[in-house]
Amino acid sequence: MSDPDKPKIILRPRIRILRGREIVMGPGKAELLAHIEETRSLSESARRMKMSYMKAWLLVQTMNRNYSKPLVQAERGGRAGGGARLTAHGRRVLASYREMEVLSLAAIQAPWKKLRRMLKPSSA
Repeated sequence: MSDPDKPKIILRPRIRILRGREIVMGPGKAELLAHIEETRSLSESARRMKMSYMKAWLLVQTMNRNYSKPLVQAERGGRAGGGARLTAHGRRVLASYREMEVLSLAAIQAPWKKLRRMLKPSSA
């Protein structure tokens, strides 16, 4: 039986892809892409991540600038309202990044088991 007051020990690797000093993909950008895919709205995606629309737009611009094809296609507002959608390339990039996350977690399980045994037990 687990005690809700004891902090759970978890392993959470964070993969970042950099071009120079610029992060072109990482956990935050992947999360933003996933929200855009779900909501088809950059503003709603930004709200869900508790960030400004401008910050979300800058992240999208960074990604679109650094990949061979745009990941997100923005549609201007108007009577029908604007929106944003992942391109087919964006869906492939996100799927590849998610696959890297799963594979990296699987690859480090053996050393993680060793390291976890070396952690101090939670106090009773």
